[in-house]
Amino acid sequence: MATPRKAYPSDVSDEEWAFCTPYLTLMKEESPQRKHALREIFDALRWLMRAGCPWRMMPNDLPPWPAVQQQTQRWLRAGCFTAMAEDLRLLLRMGNQREGVPSAAILDSRTLQSTPESGARAGFDGHKKRKGSKVHAAVDTLGHLLALKVTPANEQDRAQVADLSKALQEVTGQNIQVAFVDQGYTGEKPAHDAAQAGICLEVVKHHEAKHGFVLLPRRWVVETILRLGRALPAAGP
Repeated sequence: MATPRKAYPSDVSDEEWAFCTPYLTLMKEESPQRKHALREIFDALRWLMRAGCPWRMMPNDLPPWPAVQQQTQRWLRAGCFTAMAEDLRLLLRMGNQREGVPSAAILDSRTLQSTPESGARAGFDGHKKRKGSKVHAAVDTLGHLLALKVTPANEQDRAQVADLSKALQEVTGQNIQVAFVDQGYTGEKPAHDAAQAGICLEVVKHHEAKHGFVLLPRRWVVETILRLGRALPAAGP
């Protein structure tokens, strides 16, 4: 019998696992094809996301990286994470006395350093002085993910408004009325692109945010979501 490994801070709790299990179980636990416990696979994926390292650098006390990568791709193809995020967002919003479907959103981006696996699709972000990919995220005003797009780092934030606006309305059933953005989204083109989807683009100036306007009330949630770009896009070895 294998000796239980020491827990990592990224390991899922019993309460969290009870919530996640129905979304992640694509076949029966006793299926003969299963070589590694589903919870161990999920914990390994969480570790990878938290560490932001290549698949091959996964610790030896976790399941082999090919098994984790293959199962992750199955979950992605089945839409498991999307369904989980949508239901969790609904529960959290209702728990905060909000409507289940948001009517306002926030658009933001983050540039991530490229890895050897993702280097071929990387770009150079002149403002951040960094080569890599840029993760463009749309969240509700509580910081819960609504839409996501990954581009080379040299792509402008304002150029992604059309795609993010379309995705926002698809996710929320055409319920988004306003999207708050920083000055990187200033211009007639992004405003027009948002209006085409029925969204008013509201640019929040730096001095307004500095004097009390909190653009991202739970920035730690947004940054945790954006870490997906440090693990999942690096699908190669």
